[in-house]
Amino acid sequence: MTIETDNDLRQLKVIGEIVASTLKIMMERTEPGMTTLELDIIGMQLLEASGAKSAPKVTYNFPGYTCISINDEAAHGIPSERVILPGDIVNIDVSAEKNGYFADTGGSFVVPPSTALKDRLIYATKQALNEACEYISDGKRLNGIGKTIQNVAKRKGFKIIRELCGHGVGRGLHEEPKEIHGFYVPQDKRILKEGMVIAVEPFLSIKSQHVTEKNDGWTLSSGIGNLSAQFEHTMVITSGKPILLTAL
Repeated sequence: MTIETDNDLRQLKVIGEIVASTLKIMMERTEPGMTTLELDIIGMQLLEASGAKSAPKVTYNFPGYTCISINDEAAHGIPSERVILPGDIVNIDVSAEKNGYFADTGGSFVVPPSTALKDRLIYATKQALNEACEYISDGKRLNGIGKTIQNVAKRKGFKIIRELCGHGVGRGLHEEPKEIHGFYVPQDKRILKEGMVIAVEPFLSIKSQHVTEKNDGWTLSSGIGNLSAQFEHTMVITSGKPILLTAL
């Protein structure tokens, strides 16, 4: 969507803060031995207490309130009886709706103990998002987002998962501009405009550039033995730095 009124921005800030705080608390409460379903229930309770609805559930009838993906699972992991283990890379993606407005965020972390490789992957993915946010402003080429992410991944020695990308958001979970790639697409001539609301989410991995859908019809795996990470912010384009709706 493109913001048209002060109320649009106010409502987006409300839902942005809800999903950001939900993500933060879920990450803090993750511990070895709990299941991803138990973690998802925490997310459900937080969203409901804030008067928000799970966006993947209301939009796609997703079988969970949040997406929780582990290790090789790059995205759309279904909460289940899977037990979270020490050393797992856990990605939580939280998106929700309130009063007709949507926001989307995500983050990855290692359940201790970690390794140098896992720490570097998490750091590089977060840095890719941060540098993309520094690039984004009114009048810039949209494909510069992917170029920025690609440059960070290359510099840090990681791959980009090419099927997964950012998107417009606001009045719905996925809107125009669709396919905000995490890699450089020179033929993409789209321009960022002030007031646009977008979600940017780099997906980096240690060795794979592609994902396949698991038998559950949702979970996207980057291959057994691979590790992946994702970070995501919903933001509003301005003439200067973007307004990060999901930054606490």
